[in-house]
Amino acid sequence: MATLVIAEAGVNHNGDLALAKQLVDAAVAAGADAVKFQTFSAADLVTASAPKADYQTSNDGAGGQREMLERLELSPAQHRELAAYCRNCGISFLSTAFGIPELELLLELGIGAIKVPSGEITHRPLLEGMATAAASRHLPVYLSTGMSTLGEVEAALEVFLEAGVPRGAVTLMHCLSAYPAPEEQINLRALSSLAVAFGCPVGYSDHTLGLTAPVAATALGAMVIEKHLTLDVSLPGPDHRASLEPEPFAAMVAAIRSCERMLGDGRKQPQLAEENTRQVARRSLRAARFIAAGQPFLPDDLICQRPADGLSPMSYPHVLGRQAHRSYKPGEAIDG
Repeated sequence: MATLVIAEAGVNHNGDLALAKQLVDAAVAAGADAVKFQTFSAADLVTASAPKADYQTSNDGAGGQREMLERLELSPAQHRELAAYCRNCGISFLSTAFGIPELELLLELGIGAIKVPSGEITHRPLLEGMATAAASRHLPVYLSTGMSTLGEVEAALEVFLEAGVPRGAVTLMHCLSAYPAPEEQINLRALSSLAVAFGCPVGYSDHTLGLTAPVAATALGAMVIEKHLTLDVSLPGPDHRASLEPEPFAAMVAAIRSCERMLGDGRKQPQLAEENTRQVARRSLRAARFIAAGQPFLPDDLICQRPADGLSPMSYPHVLGRQAHRSYKPGEAIDG
């Protein structure tokens, strides 16, 4: 099963619909499976006095969180136009709802999955609304777990399971909620911890500066990869710095697809590409000197040489002392 690659456009459109469409174009060109935005009402999401996170101040400058988010909102009409644009471009339109009205808008637009952001993992009313929608519409759920303990993940997951969402339909997204995320704190082994603890598929939402972590996560079993996409990391806004520009994003997608091909089926067995090398690089038991028919094989009669066109040298103990059923010239492969 191919890894689902989500281009997280998020709020990197800076509130500009034209820029949002350019991000869609970039996601398509890079080979992403889906492009995801964020759907929210700043007034409903934060108080007027809510401070910015440190990374938001560092990346976006001074000011309050609501003021920043108001600049980054897209209206319902813009969402409709954006969803239609994605359909016309042949890429899946996704968005994260930060409230029930926003969730209803996205459901109206035919959203193909429910995405729970890390910051909302303890927002039970929203989780319940998402769970009801996912169960009734048979939608997959991508549950981000940044900043969370296993207990918090378990509580959020239980909301979806109680609503009737199958465990296999909930992908637990490992995440480090720092922008950019320091490599030494990524802890990709938590992917295995989540899979073992909850028996759900796992994915990875990445905020590092490079493209190594998503590829490594794919190798560790991530079925969904989410990575921020921007047209220019120097643009103003909170998330551009922790995003990839189109060219490296495309390189990341290519590396993920390459990684998928490399993973294989897990069975240890000779592969087709090895057949010729196997024949040439391995040895066979051969006659070290002339051996007459009926003569017992002695240690000085046998030598191990390439290619592998006779008995394996592993048969050496079983051949010693056995009578030759025919004569052998020096260098001739011993047969059965």
